[in-house]
Amino acid sequence: MKETLQYLFEGNKLTTDQAEEIQVKIGKDQFSEAEISSFLTVFLMRPITAGELKGFRNGLLKLAVKVDLSAFNTIDVCGTGGDEKNTFNISTLTAFVLAGAGIKVAKHGNYGVSSSCGSSNLLEYFGYKFSNSEPKLKTEIDKAGIAFLHAPLFHPAMKYVAPVRRSLKLKTFYNKLGPMVNPSKPQNQLVGVYNLQVLDLYKKVYAGSDTKYTIIHALDGYDEVSLTGEIAYASNGKEGKLAPADFGFAPLKPAELFGGNTVKEAAEIFLNVLERKATPAQEKAVLANTALGVKTVYPEKNLEESLEIATDSLKSGKALEKFQKLIALQ
Repeated sequence: MKETLQYLFEGNKLTTDQAEEIQVKIGKDQFSEAEISSFLTVFLMRPITAGELKGFRNGLLKLAVKVDLSAFNTIDVCGTGGDEKNTFNISTLTAFVLAGAGIKVAKHGNYGVSSSCGSSNLLEYFGYKFSNSEPKLKTEIDKAGIAFLHAPLFHPAMKYVAPVRRSLKLKTFYNKLGPMVNPSKPQNQLVGVYNLQVLDLYKKVYAGSDTKYTIIHALDGYDEVSLTGEIAYASNGKEGKLAPADFGFAPLKPAELFGGNTVKEAAEIFLNVLERKATPAQEKAVLANTALGVKTVYPEKNLEESLEIATDSLKSGKALEKFQKLIALQ
């Protein structure tokens, strides 16, 4: 690590292969916490490159617990977090509405960081049993259309980084990696990011890959379609902006997306959406995100068609059925 740190302190950048090699060594406990801390600090003092981020992603995936769900042509719906907006669990709800629409979902998630309730907190509250067993996950996708991959069970290498991240109490490049390291390597991804710089990074990392992707950032700071204003997006070579009116909705107020202060409150909002007892604002936010998920898998469909598919899944009760089925399988 000494040579690498000296190389970086001189202003040099890592190649993708060098970044991957360092990440693998970190994951194999070959460096001290002080060395890892110094290494992470480099990327707090200057922007990480797309090549470096890709290398760190490749290293984490190389060390991850392997699970093959490729037969299902899955989508993941995941945000980087870090937007500090404490919205309700929009991406998790989107995953179930996509499942209700017949799209297979491999949802990667973790406990909340920038909100009081992450996807893992929520599903654990309802009795979902985290597992990295491939047969269990395959059964869930086959019967419920969705399986949940709790990140810590698939990325044991991260345990060597966790104490350093806790001590630093700062966003590191690992905050950017979460949606990129779904161990099942889904063929489709709807990813929300917390600023335009990260959107640009993601766009470069995903360019030329076989993944169908849509990367989004709400220009007022959300890592999802908030409908509080315009979003920027990048999707397989296409880029642009979308306003709430493009979804047929009026702009929402930030307060309408509040996710509660406890897991219990977040769970109540979650169930209210699936049971059609939510506020119009909560429902619209979920439908807008789901529409982009549908369009990611079926890029030939326009936004209106995608929204109709999302709306049918939620209003017909199919999304609720998928949730109930997944929990019943535990």
